[in-house]
Order: sequence, then C-alpha cells, then structure tokens
Amino acid sequence: MSQRLGSHPPRFAAVTLGLLTGFSGLLSPLHAQDTDQLRNAVPAGQQPAVNPVPIQSGTQSAPPAAEQQAAPAQLPKPAPQDSVVSRLIARLMPSEHVSGKDLDDALSARALDLYIQTLDPLKLYFLQSDIDQFNRYSAVVDDHVRAGNLDLAYYIFERFTQRVDQRVAKIHELLESDFDFTIDEEVIVDRDAAQYAHNAEEATDRWRRQLKLSLLDLKDSDEPVVGQEARDQLLRRYDRYAKRWRSTSSDDILEMFLTSVTNSYDPHSTYMSPATLDDFNISMALNLDGIGASLGEKDGTTQVKAIIPGGAADLHGKLKPDDSIVSVGQGKDGEMVDIIEMPLKDVVKLIRGKAGSTVRLGVRPGGSGNTEIMEIVRAHIELKDSAARGKVIEHEVPGQPGMLKIGYLNLPSFYMDMEGARRNDPDYRSSTRDVAKILEDFKQQNVAGVVLDLSRNGGGSLTEAISLTGLFIDQGPVVQVKDSNGSVQKYDDDHPGTVWDGPLVVLTSKLSASASEILAGAIKDYHRGIIVGDPQTHGKGTVQTLMDIGQSLFRIRRANYGALKVTLQQFYLPDGESTQLDGVAADIVLPSVIAKMPVAEGDLEYALANDKITPAPHDLYRMVPADLVNALRVSSQKRISEDEEFTELMRRIGLYVDQKDLQTISLNEEKFMQRRAEMKAQKDEQEKEIEAQLGTEEVFHDTFYNQEVLNITQQYIEGLRAQNLARAN
Repeated sequence: MSQRLGSHPPRFAAVTLGLLTGFSGLLSPLHAQDTDQLRNAVPAGQQPAVNPVPIQSGTQSAPPAAEQQAAPAQLPKPAPQDSVVSRLIARLMPSEHVSGKDLDDALSARALDLYIQTLDPLKLYFLQSDIDQFNRYSAVVDDHVRAGNLDLAYYIFERFTQRVDQRVAKIHELLESDFDFTIDEEVIVDRDAAQYAHNAEEATDRWRRQLKLSLLDLKDSDEPVVGQEARDQLLRRYDRYAKRWRSTSSDDILEMFLTSVTNSYDPHSTYMSPATLDDFNISMALNLDGIGASLGEKDGTTQVKAIIPGGAADLHGKLKPDDSIVSVGQGKDGEMVDIIEMPLKDVVKLIRGKAGSTVRLGVRPGGSGNTEIMEIVRAHIELKDSAARGKVIEHEVPGQPGMLKIGYLNLPSFYMDMEGARRNDPDYRSSTRDVAKILEDFKQQNVAGVVLDLSRNGGGSLTEAISLTGLFIDQGPVVQVKDSNGSVQKYDDDHPGTVWDGPLVVLTSKLSASASEILAGAIKDYHRGIIVGDPQTHGKGTVQTLMDIGQSLFRIRRANYGALKVTLQQFYLPDGESTQLDGVAADIVLPSVIAKMPVAEGDLEYALANDKITPAPHDLYRMVPADLVNALRVSSQKRISEDEEFTELMRRIGLYVDQKDLQTISLNEEKFMQRRAEMKAQKDEQEKEIEAQLGTEEVFHDTFYNQEVLNITQQYIEGLRAQNLARAN
C-alpha cells in the first residue's frame, strides 16, 4: 500500500476518529537483500542476523547496568523482524524524505531526546543521573538504527519501567498521608521549566505536589470526587499506568523508538507498528463510527488535535482543538472512566461506537481548567455534512442607505466522491462542482462580492484545491511540489475562464491547513482577492506517503510489518514561497483566541523550515490595490477599537495567553479554586468567540466577528468600484 496524505493539520502521532482523505502515490522499490533478510527472520523464536554497532562513548562500549535496580519481570524482547525493519527505516528516511538529509549525529541526538520525551514527557520518572547516562550515547542512535541494533532502546525502556515501579510504590505511600492545602507552594506544569529530580528525595517531593494537584483537579470538576474516593481513583490511575508499561509489547517499543528517529526529521514522519497500521486502515475505510475528531497523546493526557468537519463533535459544537479529554462514559448514565495515562489506542476504543449511540466525555477546555462533561451522539460522517454551502446576505452598509448583497460560501474541506468519479457518474459530488453551482446561484441573485470561508478547512484533495482555485482565475499555476531529489512539479489550472470574477474575500484561521492554504496562497499571489482572519494559516506545507513495509518488501502483503509514513514532498505557491511553517499571511488581521492556541505547524518540534524555489510565471490581477488594502486595515482597526465586543474579546485573549504561558500552578486550595473560577467565568465567552469564527451547522453566524468580515468585504467592493476594478482582468 502506498498512499499520499495531504489533509489535516495534525501533526502528532494521532488517531483519527472519522474521515481521512489522501492522495495516491508511488514509492521506489526496496533492496532485495532486505526482502531476503526479512524472509529469513520470520520464523518465530529466531533472532535476525545483525552486526550490532557497539555503543561508543569514551571507554564505554555498552550501557551500564541499572543503578542497583532489579530488572522488571517479563521484559519484552525484539521480534525477529524488528532488526530488518530498523535497517529499512534507516535506509528509507534519507532517500525518501523531502529534506534529503542523511541520518547523522545531529538527528541521532534529536531522536534520543524525543524517545526520552515519549516515555517521560513531564520529567517525573527519570532521575538526572539517568539522563546523564543516556546522553553518552546521543551520537550513536543513527549507527544502531542502521545496524538494526535495538539494545539502546530496550536499555532506556528497562530503566524507565524500573523508575515507574519506584514512583508508583511511593505514590501508594504518599496517598496514605495527609496533604496540607493551606500552605503556599506550587507545582511545575511546563516541561521546559521542569528539571529532572537529582535524587529520590526530590522525586518524592515532586510527586507529593503532583498528587496535590490531581486531588484539587478531581475536587474541581462537574462531578466532584473528594476524600478517599479521590485517593482510590488516583491509586487505580497509577496502578493502571504501571501495568500499561509492564504489558508493553516489542511492537510498541519499536514504534516509539523508530518514530523518535523519524520525528527527528519532521513531526509528520512516523513508524506505525502492525497494530497501529490496522487501526489506521480501519479509520481510512470508515468501518467504525465515532465522534469525528483527531486525537493525540500529550503529557499523559488525550488531546484533541482537530475536529473533522461534518462529524459528531463538529455538529455538537463545544469540543475544540487543544482540549484535553480526561474521562469517558458510555450512554447517558454510564460510569465515567478515568483515562489519564491510558494508552491512546485504548481511549479510542472507548470513544468509538455505533452511530446513534451516546458517549460522554470529561473535557478540560484548552487542556486546563475545570472538567466539563460533554454528551455527544456518535455518527457516520457523510459527504453532505462536510460539503460546501452558500447563503446570500443582505448587509447593511454603515452610514449609507440600502443593502449590499454579499455571497457567503462556507467550505469545510476539499472533497470528491472518488467512486462516483471512477464510474464516470455525471452527477458525482465534489467540492469544485458544488462551489461552482453556489457561485452560479450567487450570480443569479446579483451579489456584489463573495466571501469564501476556509476558517475551519483542514485540507483534503490536492486535485480539488487546484480545480476549485480555477473557478476564480483564468488559467495558470496553482501550486508547485518539490520532491526529495529536489525536482519541482508545477500543477496548473488548465481550464480557461472563471465562474466568479468579481470581488473575493478569503476568510482563514490558524486551523486552515494544507489544501486550503494552497487556494488562499494562490489567490494572494495572483492578486485576485484579499485574505482576512488570523495573522497566518496553519503552515502545513508538506505531503506524506504511507509505505506498507510488508507489501513493499514482498510486492504482496504476506504479513503486517507496520508502515512508514514519510514526508516526501513540500508545497510551494506560484511565487515560489512555501506554505510550510509560515502559512499564508492575512492582508487584514482580526483578533482571535484561535490565533493564540498552540495548534499550528510552528508549534511542533522539529517542523521543517520555510524556504523558496523559483517562481512560476503567472498572470496578475488588479484586484488588490495597495492603497485600498491599507485603507481597509485602518478602517477595520478603527471599528475594532470602538467595538465593545471586540474590546472584551481582546481582554479575554490576554487572559488566555497569560494562563497558557503559566509555568506553575498554586497548590493553595483557595488560590487554586479562585484561579479556576476566573477561568470558568471566561470560558463561555471564549467558546462564543471560537464559535463565531468557526461555526457549525449554520452557513453564516451573525456575530460581531463575522459582521466585521462583511464590513471589510463591503468596503473592499466599494473601493474596487471606485477604481473601476470590480471585475478581474
């Protein structure tokens, strides 16, 4: 199997509960010697033939024994094929990755750090002495992966499980003691600010504070848990956590270790174990129903990465990117199961279910604050639920008589009915076809301008992005794609003519990603329309290919050996700028909470840098005069400064930023509850602002934010008319 993945921001090792879209692609064949080695490795109980590279650091040639610790019983051992898979990953990453980088010592150091982070993201388990020992081998991870030697991965994992057992034993002791919630002390909640404990005493003190925070969290929730019940819940949580690691399989260790290696190239390149690949294929086939959200794991909690347009969570309206899910209940009254420190794949199993059934989620908005219970009815994701929709709005022109007709077009994704297209069905659905029909209807109703809302569009079909852009430009390049060998392929709209040649405003947000950035960027490069919204779009300017390792080796899928998802191409706009990292900048920026959320490409570790290639010649329209855009900015800023709702919004944005940037939390109960009350007081208003920007079921939400979008559109239309530029030419 080889599949191009060009949609959805996300950016983490994530599981998607709903619709995924992608592209087909080709991969270079692997070497025959690896096929032979893997065939020889298949028989159970036999170790693959490898020539391990000794760990070399000073005079040390092998990892030292764990410091006076007994090894956990029944540690997993590498599977026979793991060595060959490791060597294949080491060969494929330099040859297939768009950067063309060799797996060298610099990437080796990154990989080691990422592997340690995967195991201990908040620096709660390892001691500083452990880290000092591990760092002696930071320059040999690449050598080991090339040799198929997994000793270092298992050595670190063994040390980690020893530390987990130690900490959980100490947690049992601490939860039998009393906690003083009246004293002024804090707990560090920011990984960058945290330090590894230097000894057992420091580790114990950090865990005492962590447990106080957990008890306060349980007390401050929609369904408060206090006293012995709260302590028992924490005991169960950490006993489950220790059991989780003791039951880790060799596949799990291989996935964590090799993904740390691939993530050292960029955050989207990952290795999927056989079980993860099976889950991914189920998601792609849409054989299971769910809530329609992309979930990832961060610091021991399940985090919402993206909401799938048209899915159950999207229609529900309250679950947002960056929220944390801490508990799951089945039906309207099923027990709420604590899922903190639960493996993501187990969380997914709890959240998935039949369409029409109910799941209850305990959610911390923004990853902090009090827990809110959200009741969501699971559903199939239908094409029509994420389809383009339009509405003609009669906008009252401030200070002028009469109304101005503006066409508002909401496009949640770039989609195509692939089966219908293959059958040559004359009426198959696609985003381009649907948008063209809406634009024709707008013209029949004599709209003066069009707003194309991509603010919650996470991407989709590249082909559709190109053809849909062609509805607004005559002909010419829409996107350029660079491969790992440095060659550049230009993709044009080759259909003459346009469907809409009048004033165009493209509304974007930090969640507008991938294919939506291609359209917005092309419109900007052609000077065809103006971009309004967050300072920049998401910044995902790369394409991933999914390689089924077993099928690549044997040409048929004889067995499941997992898959490599590798970033092999990068997007560039007609003018040669990449959408990677920097996204597409707005011509006119509006205040927004979303813009401050850590949900963009630039918020990911080791995201690929932005660069440029040679521009592709193309037409320039006279639809974005510099003097008009400057006048629009000035007018919009004046309206915003005088608007009470925008003033209140900017106050809430400031509070959100202050809370997001906190490195510590007070463990004084009075101060803790006071802070949570302040956060809760602004949460409802914050949700309204996000809803105003993203919307759900309605095509257009009549809010102060969207009214300002219409005000900008109206002034843009009038400005073009004044300069006799109301049509593209």
